[in-house]
Amino acid sequence: MNQQTAVPPPMDGRDPSNLRGDKITGDRYFSKDFAQKEWDHLWTKIWHIAGRTADIPEAGDFMVHNFMKESVIAVRQEDGSVRAFYNSCGHRGMRMVDGTSSVASFHCPYHGWKWGIDGVLEYAQDGDVDFRKGNPCGKLKLGELRCAIWGGFVWYCMDDDGPTLEEFLEPMPALYRNYPMDTAVRVAWYRIELDANWKFVTDNFSESYHTRTAHPQVPPWIDQDVDSARHEMWPKGHGRTVQPMRPSLSDRPEGGGNAMFEAELRKWDVDPGKYATYEDFALQGWKDLKAAKQKLWKEKGYLHYEHMNDEEITDSPHTVMFPNVTISFLPDNLILFRSEPHPADPEKCYFDLWCMAFPVEGQTEVESIMAGVKPLREVPECEHRVFDKGRGIPELAGQIVYQDMELAENMQAGMHSRGYKDAYLSDQETRIRFFHEVLNDWIEGRG
Repeated sequence: MNQQTAVPPPMDGRDPSNLRGDKITGDRYFSKDFAQKEWDHLWTKIWHIAGRTADIPEAGDFMVHNFMKESVIAVRQEDGSVRAFYNSCGHRGMRMVDGTSSVASFHCPYHGWKWGIDGVLEYAQDGDVDFRKGNPCGKLKLGELRCAIWGGFVWYCMDDDGPTLEEFLEPMPALYRNYPMDTAVRVAWYRIELDANWKFVTDNFSESYHTRTAHPQVPPWIDQDVDSARHEMWPKGHGRTVQPMRPSLSDRPEGGGNAMFEAELRKWDVDPGKYATYEDFALQGWKDLKAAKQKLWKEKGYLHYEHMNDEEITDSPHTVMFPNVTISFLPDNLILFRSEPHPADPEKCYFDLWCMAFPVEGQTEVESIMAGVKPLREVPECEHRVFDKGRGIPELAGQIVYQDMELAENMQAGMHSRGYKDAYLSDQETRIRFFHEVLNDWIEGRG
């Protein structure tokens, strides 16, 4: 994919005058008719992430992404490119593979047909003697989808005529060009079934208004105050909240002090005791941290900082990519959240959590932010869980993402209430309604 360089100015994500005012009614979270419209006009048109390029480094390496009732294979080719095919044998439709592995060819377990990694049929039983149209080998091909790479992710699209990946993501590739995303190591990998519609997740990550209530551990190290964070959105539905990674002045730790930020300053040779007031500690300390990181990054082995600017090395642009992918860009971590609809029940979804860390010289483990301390190495496979009111993932209890998932079931239930007619949003929740308006545009053919 060509690298974009120009970033168009964002719209103010706190300005409701940028909205039409479309209602966010409860039925869009549980109606099977609405879910069918999403399949027909959204999911079959947009770009999906199949997985990480790191999962398929060699020719013949493949991964399978199952989305609702569709299944797609992304496979590395001999020339190093990646191609995507429907996971459906061209003989009678049998799914051929699952998971992530490596093959010389795809072998159908039903009748033995073999398909090359280029999608061309290589072998059919009785191919020379039992097909009146002639041997199908070398003639038939698996159904192919458009495939592209950005950010160390393999993407595919079921629509041959829609926007390119670059057009679909614009301006995200330009906005995050300084992050060496393809070098990040996935240290935690979960797929969790939730009793909520997939849109709960995008709604949740499109605002930080809930943080003070749901995540009291956040303000001491990320300043999400309404007047501190910057809210931005772009016409195609992408948006972000740019959050300074410094203590909030509104939520101060009881008893004074802030061990987390003090430790961060010391790590970069800044003395946290030199500040006369807590305000100086938070605000000037944050500026001093920027300067120290720019001076010492190479010496301390943080080589991924090479092209990152002052904001990128100290702050967190929490970014929602329409319609269902969220990436928290932190100085040393990337955290991907993705929600995908259940194939049969619109009141369920699959929630993906991928914690990734940039390698730092001398480090053997990392604080993954959402999943705790992890070894700094690629995890070999995905953990499939059912949330089950938290019982399904006890090891994540107390983590920010766990707290979000705890809210999902009752939020879903609330969408059925006769008392709920539309969301009454604060200005800092403007991006929620904007997301639903862009979703409406796709459903109504304006996407």
